[in-house]
This record gives sequence, C-alpha cells and structure tokens, in this order.
Amino acid sequence: MTTAPRLPRVQPPPPAPPSPPALRPRVVARTGLYAFLAANAAAVAVLFVQGGFAANALIVLGRFAGLYGALFMAFQLLLVARLPWLDRRLGMDRLTSWHRWTGFGVLWTLLAHVVLITFGYAQLSSLDPLNQLLDLAETIEGVLRALVAFALLLVIGGVSARAARRRLAYETWHFIHLYTYVAVVLAFTHQVAVGTSFTSSSWGTAYWYTLWGAALGAVFAGRLGLPLWRNLRHRLRVTAVVPESDHVVSVYVTGRDLDRLPARAGQFFLWRFLTRDRWWQANPFSLSAAPDGRSLRLTVKTAGDGTAALRRIEPGTRVFAEGPYGAFTAMHRTRPDALLIAGGVGVTPIRALLEELSGHCVVLYRVTADRDAVLHDELRDLAAAKGAELHLVTGPAVPDRLAPAELARLVPDLTGRDVFLCGPPPMMNAVLGSLRELGVPAPQIHFERFSLAG
Repeated sequence: MTTAPRLPRVQPPPPAPPSPPALRPRVVARTGLYAFLAANAAAVAVLFVQGGFAANALIVLGRFAGLYGALFMAFQLLLVARLPWLDRRLGMDRLTSWHRWTGFGVLWTLLAHVVLITFGYAQLSSLDPLNQLLDLAETIEGVLRALVAFALLLVIGGVSARAARRRLAYETWHFIHLYTYVAVVLAFTHQVAVGTSFTSSSWGTAYWYTLWGAALGAVFAGRLGLPLWRNLRHRLRVTAVVPESDHVVSVYVTGRDLDRLPARAGQFFLWRFLTRDRWWQANPFSLSAAPDGRSLRLTVKTAGDGTAALRRIEPGTRVFAEGPYGAFTAMHRTRPDALLIAGGVGVTPIRALLEELSGHCVVLYRVTADRDAVLHDELRDLAAAKGAELHLVTGPAVPDRLAPAELARLVPDLTGRDVFLCGPPPMMNAVLGSLRELGVPAPQIHFERFSLAG
C-alpha cells in the first residue's frame, strides 16, 4: 500500500454555467428509442400482412406473436449494448430496467407463439397438442432449434427473477445470462428457415437481416469492441492504494492519453483488477474525483471479501475498465445552481460532481456519525474553494434528518436547483419522497441506482 497526493485538486471558480439546451438530452434519447420501436413495429405489421394469412386463426395469431417476439429480442439487445450515446443520456440503470421489462415481453410473446401455433396445427390434424409439438419439431426445419431457444430463455428469465437474482453471485448470473446470445442465434435460424415474413419477399429478408445485424453489431461494438480498444489505448495501471478509513480505500489509476478518455464526474466504470484471484470479477465503482486527464480515482467501501481484497492490490497491477457509464453528470442539469445529497459511500460521485459543477452548490452529506463521513476533509476544502455550502447531517435513521421540513430549512431555494442524489437505496427512496412532497420538478432530480450490480 502506498501513498498518493491528496485531493482535492482545487481549481479557480469556473464561469457561470451555460444555459441548458432547449431539448433535454434524456428526452431526445427516450424519444428516439420510442420512435425506433414504433417504426419497427409498423414495419413488422406490414411484413406480417404481406406474408399472407393461414386458414386457421390460431396459427395467424401465433405467427403474429412470433414476429413481435423477434422484434422485442432485437430491441433487448440494443438496450444492453452499452452504446455511449444512449448511456450518457439515459443511464445504465434505466436501460437495464427497460431491458428487464422487455424481457417479460419476449417471454410472453414467444410463449403465445409456441402455444398458439401448436394448438392451431393440432386443430388441423388428429394429434393432441403435445404430440403435435413433437411432430412439428421432427418434421419442420428450425422448429427444434426454436424450442431449445425458448427453453434457454425460460431458464434465463427464471434466474433473473428478483428472488433468484438475490441468491446468485453477479458473476454466476452473468454467465447464465450469456446464453441469451445462443438463444438469439437459434431463434434467428428458425426465422430464416420458416418465417413467412422472412421468406415471402426480398424486402422482408433484407429487413430482418438488417435488424438482427444492427442489434448484434451494437452489442459486439459496445460490449466488446469499444472496451478492448479503449483498454489497449490507455493501458491502465494502479499507482497507489490509500486507506481513507478502517473500511474505505481509494485506488488511484493512471494510463496513457487519459485526456482522450470521455469520462465525466459522476460516472462509473466496471473495474477488473488483473490479479490471479480477481481478474474474473467486475465491479461497478464510481469515480470519486473529477477526471483531470492524468489519473482516475475510485473510492470503495470494503464490505465483502471481494472489495476487502482491494486493500491488497499492488501498485503496477494492470486494470481492465469498461466505461465510462452513467447519466449522473452535469450534462443533465437544468438550473444554474445545484443541491448535492450524499449518503454514506454514495459521496464518491457527489464529491466528483462538486469538483466539476459551476454555479452555487449546497452539499448535504448524511451519515450516522462523524467518523463515517468519508472524504469529508476533501469536501470541506473543495466547498470552501468553490464558495459552496457543506452540511454534515448526522444521527440515526429515525427520525429522518432529511425529511421535507428539514430539507426546506437547510435549502430554502430547493425548488430552484438541480438535485443530484446518491446513497443507499432506503435513504434515496426517502429523499425522493421528500423532494416530491416539496414540489421539486422531476426534470431537476438526478440519480442512478446502479441496478447492474444487483
């Protein structure tokens, strides 16, 4: 363990913030996604009609469900491709949440597809539904592959349920989730073989190849290509590991051309420290200092065995970092002044934001006791240099020290500020309730829940 120059790297007060854009970045990205989905839904409907109708109504409905199941699967891939343009505007937590709900759409539409097709063909034959399904798998090309894909999706959906997800390590859940790509390939080959909208016209064939190619290409570029390219370019290494308290440690990382890494205060990376016992573990940790083009810093609460091992990381250790990710940045501010609310180790992105934000800032740091206030000295010095107000709010969880009345007392002009919030989920939920009760407009409230980490 070595020492590193202490932060903050205080700069002269920046100029007044620019006026917010007429169209908020989050609105632009969300509208673009909705328009993309609507346009493709309309295209699928046209292809369905052009493919013709079967004599049996159940088969018609089954084909319709199958087409939209395929569209939902492609949309799911786009949502988790970690494309920088979308991630900076919507945030990985929102994209991951939408991916999860889209997954339910995939399961229900594909279940309807299997059931309706099976019962439809059973009506045209003398077979019962089970034997009809087996007959379809034996006699029609691609059906068996589709059934395997559906079984894989059922397993993945089961382990993604909240009750199961809580019982699995992130790495185990992630490994099982990778079989989604196997299911996608199997489903696509089934569509190529028997899909009426795929085989009925050259336009339909071109559409589905383009859609699946774009979805898989986005995943390849965002999840594999871009991280590999950035890590080869920047060659990150640990330069120092500095204890901040008995249970908190800061890790300093440097590399080549960091001034060209598009990271902002408030964002996080998925960090892999390439030691023999940790190379396979990826953990989301926020930057705890604004990027300066020379180094990066993360500050971590060493709560479990994985994070506790960070204290033993040696300087010189290679680092593989995926990111930067997250929409918890100054890009989304709508007002000249800001209120920053941190709870516990959630202070790390808040401290980085304070370093970057211009305008007048008020910082509320909620902890149980003074000894739990990690980075408090840095916050105090940084606030003094920037003319910001810092309030350390201590005490037990009950009574709520950030209840509406207390927030209004500490920050009388609260409704005229952007609010950036980061902390433990119970604290965040309580503060969000207080902000709504005080009438703070939703576009002025910024937070991320880091649901990726489960």
